[in-house]
Amino acid sequence: MTEKSELTEGGYRVGVSFNPRGNAAVDLIKGKAAELIDILQPISENRAHPGARCASIAMTEIESAAMWAVKAVTKQPR
Repeated sequence: MTEKSELTEGGYRVGVSFNPRGNAAVDLIKGKAAELIDILQPISENRAHPGARCASIAMTEIESAAMWAVKAVTKQPR
């Protein structure tokens, strides 16, 4: 049985382990988005931090941007 590696919050949110076609651009996009989310997570979790809400919103928007970016690089012609 293989041990499953634990994902960071960013990795989980953007689904870094899901890339069925092995597209290098998808890996790059998801990796960068996950990294940004992971940078913001400690701020988001600290409700006393003045930027906590902004960090939470940014994390959601980064997740959304990653989705659209993946769609852009994988979109097939009609």
